[in-house]
Amino acid sequence: MKSPLIAITAALLMLGATSAANAKGCIKGAVVGGVAGHYAGHHGVLGAAAGCLYGRHEAKEQEKQQQSQQQQNQVNGQGKL
Repeated sequence: MKSPLIAITAALLMLGATSAANAKGCIKGAVVGGVAGHYAGHHGVLGAAAGCLYGRHEAKEQEKQQQSQQQQNQVNGQGKL
């Protein structure tokens, strides 16, 4: 029971150390990674750190995709009212 609590605490500490823009996706990834790491050999903290990094990466990719879609809509004239 201590490992999941340690993983969540570590994730929250990492979240506090980063800015809000960089933390997007970190909490969800840290929780999932922490639980997976705990069950994969009691490495909850390591899993939380890896999950946070992966979650941030995915959030950045999703944001880039949304921006490119908005730019395409403006070029096609669909973004203007």
